Amino acid sequence: MSEFRFRAWQAMTSADFAVLPEQSVAILALGATEQHGKHLPLSTDSDIAAGLLDATAGYLPETMPLLRLPPMAVAASDEHLAFPGTLSLPVHAATATLEAYGDAVARAGIQRLVLFNAHGGNEAIMDIAALALRRRHGMLVVKAHYMHWTPQDWLPALENHHGLHGGMLETSLMLHLAPDKVRTTELSSPHSYGETLETQGRLVWPEGEASFAWLAEDLHPEGIAGHACLASAELGKRLTHHYAQRLCRILTDTHDMAW
Repeated sequence: MSEFRFRAWQAMTSADFAVLPEQSVAILALGATEQHGKHLPLSTDSDIAAGLLDATAGYLPETMPLLRLPPMAVAASDEHLAFPGTLSLPVHAATATLEAYGDAVARAGIQRLVLFNAHGGNEAIMDIAALALRRRHGMLVVKAHYMHWTPQDWLPALENHHGLHGGMLETSLMLHLAPDKVRTTELSSPHSYGETLETQGRLVWPEGEASFAWLAEDLHPEGIAGHACLASAELGKRLTHHYAQRLCRILTDTHDMAW
């Protein structure tokens, strides 16, 4: 196997950067440390991001020059602050931290950066930071959210719309990627406020045709939304390989783009 496939940034020396190929791609995993109900750990988003990156390595060309940055495991989780254990950076600090990662990548002579995200609350800071890095350094900054790649027919329609946090999707991934961290005796299927609004024929719901800013407790008093009882390790494995193949294509496109 080539030394370049997902080379760990922190394992390198400063001298190593001088001999990297011109089209090298740095990838940063963005997770979170926040409540996910009684059945999933605070590390859920970060565990999923790391697990999907590990799975992606098996699909990558062996000679593609990829550098895996130390992950960002605490970011923007203001919507979960009502629940003990949640760690969250203020939005300005989270954005500045993400920009600081990009600044360091640019200083190392790398002009291609993929932000791989596993937490919906990070999307806004990624938009702001990516544009700032593009303007400041001329970098190609790709924003990749695995949650956007789910085949619609793999989950029930209501779960696609409302399984936003700790539901069937995340629980299935964790049952496959980190089964020892899932408390299966605590699995539940709370009915979210979003489901109520949709079944009433409303256009406005948490992530609907018109959405509203929500706190986790707006979705359900337990801070989760989705039917974790429907989750399975088999679905998690299928999803993992699907997401890994998509991420492989995204990394390949990022490497091959004229820039």
